[in-house]
Amino acid sequence: MSISPATLRLRTALFWALPVLACALPLATNPYTQFVLNSMLISTLLTLGFNMVIGSLGQLAFANVAFFGLGAYASVIAMNALGLPWLATIPLSGLVGAAGGFLASAVALRGIRLYYLAIVTLAFGELLRWLYIHADGLTGGTDGLALPRETFLGFRLGDDTAQFYVFLAVTVVLVKGTLNLLRSRLGRSIIAVRENEIATASLGIPTARVIVTAFMWSGFLVGVAGALFAAHIGRVFPESFGLTQLIVGFAMVLVGGTGSVLGSVLGAVLLTALPEYVRAFPGMEEIFFGLVVIVVLLCLPQGLASLLRRLSPVFLERHFRE
Repeated sequence: MSISPATLRLRTALFWALPVLACALPLATNPYTQFVLNSMLISTLLTLGFNMVIGSLGQLAFANVAFFGLGAYASVIAMNALGLPWLATIPLSGLVGAAGGFLASAVALRGIRLYYLAIVTLAFGELLRWLYIHADGLTGGTDGLALPRETFLGFRLGDDTAQFYVFLAVTVVLVKGTLNLLRSRLGRSIIAVRENEIATASLGIPTARVIVTAFMWSGFLVGVAGALFAAHIGRVFPESFGLTQLIVGFAMVLVGGTGSVLGSVLGAVLLTALPEYVRAFPGMEEIFFGLVVIVVLLCLPQGLASLLRRLSPVFLERHFRE
């Protein structure tokens, strides 16, 4: 299905208009709602990173939550040990997460694929979680690490409103970067590997490098999310990067739509907001969470993004169409 130039212009206008309108949200929210909004932005980056490997590349992987921890710990350690300002640790955390993505997927260069590669990523994630707990001198062990309360260029780490504007800017840049990546030659190669790796290799495309690069970009996104999470919570614990976070990340990908950037945003927003707004009913959070996942997958097997794609070509995604 082709998209007219007018539709493309409308889509571009929507992409930039929504963040601009979102800048007014702190004026109409209370501190609790502001906290939830910040959590949504972190979840969006986390889900985007999960979706890059699971949806766009088509590879089951379990190490993304470990990249999340790498980014969070890198941010806190860089602040405490090196004295770097928090804003400077954001790209650093992304690079550390990308390095984790390389290490977790390096076996792909030796021809390891599919379930075997998934098990390797599971082992990588468990190894890092063990390190978070037992490398007390570096990570603080089970007590975790606290962030210093700093002020840098007027930015205070404990200020949810200031965090929101930084989180929003970082999220918009990385969502746009991911869209551009998926539209590039490399992005088309990632999609081609998902569809048929043998056919892709027959075209002379180095599929192993493509797989490793997808993991590295996923690690970068999730590592940056880790730096935002550390500032958001004010402290990092090993328990924050365990199986529960992994399951929630998978659920956000499935509910939003696998292989869809828009779906990553929708899934993260819905499944972050829902548990927060049913806290008034103790014990019902897990039930509501499970019901939403089941109902969405029964009614929309391709996720929430597929519903918007049916409603308007504005929400079609080029890499998804191809």
